Amino acid sequence: MHVVYLFDIDGTLLHAHGSGRVAFDAVFAEHHGIANASEGIRYGGKTDPQIVDEIYLARLGRRATADEHAAFLHAYLPKLRALLATHPVEVLGGVLETLAFLAERPEVVLGVATGNVREGAAAKLGAARLERWFAFGGYGCDSHVRAELVARAAERGRAERAGGEIREVIVVGDTIHDIAAARACGATVCAVATGADPAEALAHADAVFASLAELPAWHAARFG
Repeated sequence: MHVVYLFDIDGTLLHAHGSGRVAFDAVFAEHHGIANASEGIRYGGKTDPQIVDEIYLARLGRRATADEHAAFLHAYLPKLRALLATHPVEVLGGVLETLAFLAERPEVVLGVATGNVREGAAAKLGAARLERWFAFGGYGCDSHVRAELVARAAERGRAERAGGEIREVIVVGDTIHDIAAARACGATVCAVATGADPAEALAHADAVFASLAELPAWHAARFG
């Protein structure tokens, strides 16, 4: 039986140090002439389409249309890639060791569950040299609702082990939104206090880690 791990990206695996926000603001300034449009908007745990809508609501008093969403994200991706190429991405403590530990376990399947659209996720993972660990995921382009993209990632994880029984799906994230999405999908959730929300806000997760360096011991205690 297999265990599917679904990792959030920003704040859980890496810090891109605001490259996404800078790219979002640059696109909105180009399209609507308003600078620093996402000031005051929290990005942690949200999907890219959700953030676009929040910016439109805050600055224009309405949500983006489907065409505006498509045009915005089309313009966003090259700006994000350019910023990631010039602003180093920080891989968080314990991430490499934990991914290596899990990858050695034949029962473990590794994926991502992230609010980034697929190409944005690939750009960030590539900049951090983490892409080789993840064969599938759920993304902001699957749904603007985080629980739905987590469910999609879990489906893809099951497909990765066609014919094999899934013992448990474990979501690993750094926000209360990751916890809520995992709960909605009936998944176990491990929270790591390296991102948007402090440890006390994450206390209702099944486990709370100061860093991902603590996850291997938790996995060994849970699964042997």
